[in-house]
Amino acid sequence: MGISYQATKPIVLADTFDASVPGNLSWPDEVWQDYDAPIITGDGHMRIASVASYGMMPRRHIPDGVKKFTTMNARSETVGAKRSYSKPWREDKLCLVPMHQFYEPNWESGKHERWKIVMADGSPFAVAGIWRTWNEPDGTMAESFTQLTINADNHPLMRRFHKPGDEKRSLVIVPHDEWDDWLGCRNPELARSFLRLYSAELMEAHPSPK
Repeated sequence: MGISYQATKPIVLADTFDASVPGNLSWPDEVWQDYDAPIITGDGHMRIASVASYGMMPRRHIPDGVKKFTTMNARSETVGAKRSYSKPWREDKLCLVPMHQFYEPNWESGKHERWKIVMADGSPFAVAGIWRTWNEPDGTMAESFTQLTINADNHPLMRRFHKPGDEKRSLVIVPHDEWDDWLGCRNPELARSFLRLYSAELMEAHPSPK
């Protein structure tokens, strides 16, 4: 699963995702852990864009002395059981993470090479995620999110990534015609029906050296 990705721009959120976008939102093009990025929430009828921190538990909220760990990606198989994710999952805090591409390590040459995964038609797309809110020390509220992943050992495209011998994983890409159904789902068990691999025929991958 990707450790960084290219987020969509505000105009794309409005035009492609038909999401209500406040005028003061901003974020970097390439998003890494703890970077701000857009997410889309809603009730199945209205889509709302906001900015959240990438990683369910921002580093600033990890107590001193706790071993560093990442919460950028949540395994679909255990999202309801893991402490970092179970509460937002049970509370149906589902979101879409809009992007143009995400990056994965390809080892087919015998060494790590960065590749980008995109839609075959070049269109922006949305990844399934969950989100939560945080009380900040200054009295404000902030949001964070994580992306959901699924096993991809048998996926024609996504099985090409990560080190030989490692389990293959993929982000969960939500088809366009299921965006509102995902956002409006209020049943954790029903939400699992959305957590499936995307058609490899609709995707492409290319080398993308940094």
